[in-house]
Amino acid sequence: MAPVELRQLRYFVAVAEELNFGRAAERLLIAGPSLSQQIKALERDLGVRLFDRDRRKVSLTQAGAALLPHTRALLERADDLKRRAGSLTGSQSVRLGYVNWLPPDLMSRTAAVAQVHLDAWVAPSHTQAARVADGSLDLAVCWVRAEDLRRQGLRARLIGADRLYAVARGGDSSDVPDVAARDVHVLIDDDLTAWAAWNVYAEELAQATGARPVRISDGAITGPAFFDHVRRCTRPVLNSPKGQTSPLPPDLVRREIVGPKVYWTWSLVWREKEERAGVLAVVDALCEGVGDLGIHAPDAWLPADDPYAIPG
Repeated sequence: MAPVELRQLRYFVAVAEELNFGRAAERLLIAGPSLSQQIKALERDLGVRLFDRDRRKVSLTQAGAALLPHTRALLERADDLKRRAGSLTGSQSVRLGYVNWLPPDLMSRTAAVAQVHLDAWVAPSHTQAARVADGSLDLAVCWVRAEDLRRQGLRARLIGADRLYAVARGGDSSDVPDVAARDVHVLIDDDLTAWAAWNVYAEELAQATGARPVRISDGAITGPAFFDHVRRCTRPVLNSPKGQTSPLPPDLVRREIVGPKVYWTWSLVWREKEERAGVLAVVDALCEGVGDLGIHAPDAWLPADDPYAIPG
């Protein structure tokens, strides 16, 4: 049997998790044809077929499913060896994933305690939390609930918070009135893979404040298609954390939400049983002095299961 490279095993795991060669190639930052060739080479070297492929879907074969957990364990041991070597040289490497927001001074705050490597796969909150839980990442900046932390064996500290606002029709104006949360539309997307965390948050907001949920199926929680929804809706529409800094078209305006003010929290999460000094030092470096960022004000709203919500 020809020697198998760790790189090829990482490719196998990525395709197995995505069950789509295109998405796996994007995640791995390689070309799709190259990924396909590497998987074929791995199958040839192992002497088994790992995937069944046709034009519409990719699925694991029985052999692929049987080998997947062993491959993950082997990669984790290889990563652990690399981490141990890093700790011996005093330059421990820490893998950090995120959704769309990071502290602007992240690298300067962590430079003295570890080598922080930002993971290239930008993924939704629930995916990044799961990757920390399974060891694919050391840390992640994401939105989580207390339930998620308990279920996945994670810990979290507050690292950031966004006060969400509404977008409405109206054009450029210096006198834009605030809007009550109950008078806002909240978009909820049918795609549970991409928008799972947002949908949970949006549905609870609607139930708690009287905001009106609007079901969509085009992924327009953010981006130009979001603005099209704003133009069609009869009420201002809640923006998402992914759209916090997006410039507005000239025919739309930003309206502050009051009664209550609506907040989205960003957590830095790590494994509950984490013992590596470098990882814990990065947590302290990034979260020290953050404060409550306004989320504990009397007129602030957080989901009931937000890790930083004060029990009422």
